[in-house]
Amino acid sequence: IYLDPDQPINRRVKDLLGRMTLDEKIGQMCQYSGFEEKHEALVKQGKVGSLLNVYGAENTNKVQRVALEHSRLSIPLIFGLDVIHGYSTIFPIPLALASSWDPEIVRKTASIAADEAASEGIYWTFSPMVDIARDPRWGRIAEGAGEDPYLGSAMARAMVEGYQGNDLADPSTIVACPKHYVAYGGAEGGRDYNTVDVSERVLREIYLPPFKAAIVEAQAGTTMSAFNDLNGVPASANRYTLTSILREEWGFDGFVVSDWNSIGELVNHGIAGTPAEAGREAVNAGVDMDMQGNVYQGNLAQLVKEGHVSEKAVDEAVKRILRIKFRLGLFERPYVDPERAARVIQSEENIEVALEAARRSIVLLKNEGNLLPLKKDIGSVAVVGPLADDRSAPLGSWSCQGNSKDVVTVLDGIKSRFSPKTKVLYAKGCEVEGTSTQGIEDAVRIAKESDVAVVVVGESAEMSGEAACRASLDLPGVQEQLVRAICGTGVPVVEVLMNGRPLSISWSAEHVPAILEAWFLGIQG
Repeated sequence: IYLDPDQPINRRVKDLLGRMTLDEKIGQMCQYSGFEEKHEALVKQGKVGSLLNVYGAENTNKVQRVALEHSRLSIPLIFGLDVIHGYSTIFPIPLALASSWDPEIVRKTASIAADEAASEGIYWTFSPMVDIARDPRWGRIAEGAGEDPYLGSAMARAMVEGYQGNDLADPSTIVACPKHYVAYGGAEGGRDYNTVDVSERVLREIYLPPFKAAIVEAQAGTTMSAFNDLNGVPASANRYTLTSILREEWGFDGFVVSDWNSIGELVNHGIAGTPAEAGREAVNAGVDMDMQGNVYQGNLAQLVKEGHVSEKAVDEAVKRILRIKFRLGLFERPYVDPERAARVIQSEENIEVALEAARRSIVLLKNEGNLLPLKKDIGSVAVVGPLADDRSAPLGSWSCQGNSKDVVTVLDGIKSRFSPKTKVLYAKGCEVEGTSTQGIEDAVRIAKESDVAVVVVGESAEMSGEAACRASLDLPGVQEQLVRAICGTGVPVVEVLMNGRPLSISWSAEHVPAILEAWFLGIQG
């Protein structure tokens, strides 16, 4: 029955579950990164449900073939990847997209990301990150929609709808995974992985609404349990949030995957003394799949035999996982057509949407005396700053399969848009970090020779994202000195900020006539 596409999904799930051994059930609850020899052996034994970081049509087809042709029940794998703001066509970072206040463009970017990823066998993204973040020192603020639950909910809904489309069985859609459930963005002191201590009211009014929008309203198929503890209880062992709220209040019927080894880290939290105890706590709280922890694989069968975990709890977890695989059509369509990827990835239409998304994400912070827009036939422009011709930073953090060679830099853009008669001069001025001021003199010289100076400053891509917290929100290195020096020439200055978090730019706010917040805008910035 489970192989018959005409049967209802719940009937197929029940039939397949009835044929599975305990080891095969537990296998569906295990996810590993990459595909090594040890993983191949487990796949053949039916002991793997999902792999992440395996991508490309040739690779996913090859690995899927092992699961289908060499395991007893031929249950397809689901391949996951961090497709955060684009797959190969890289769009603005989520914090930038949120600055557009435009759910429709966000929906479009997610839909394109899904289509490109699915063309190479990726049918599950660990996105959107819907954590409300109110301390910009926290690096992962770049991945979300900022501080406001209403805006965060609108963006969460749009991204899930973009990824999942109208039907997960459509080969151009992928299943979404709103993360990190829950309140990970409330880490004390803006320090990644730190503790979170909030009242029930704050949890309900601030941190839960974007998850509810993604899960209840947009019907996300999966969600991810977080690293942090919430009021003393780790999120990956929190029955109140994972079962009482998520399943019983909200009626969520998808599955929960742990964050990377967050089940194993229950030992570090002190809520479990051994990996076996960690596995018991996670399963009984409601975590269905163990990402890269090997806790379930190594301990769950024994926990069931000893009565610490009921086989019914295992069955429920496996049902949820299988239900998503059936909804995705993986049993009917386990392989992808490599030729489709060539047609889909970075198509002209996709590039056009990337350009439109970048335009809408830029925020004009200041424009004294209507300095902007610059006239296209202006005599000369000095393009200055460590990020003016940087091809890596615009990709931002979590840039998936993005390639710096596809990036249009600010210098490229200015050269292509101004009149051929406009003289464009360039000087780096300084590095993003470091104390050397050697290049500032050269930047000042070209500014003096120009009618206007465009100064591009901010952060490198690596300065925001996971485990990339900063103690200071000032421009790093000697970049403020560079800005001050260029302003000291008397030439009109346009300051362009590239960054993954809000920055404190008090001096610029007072002295620079025009300021653009450009965030990291992707390949078409």
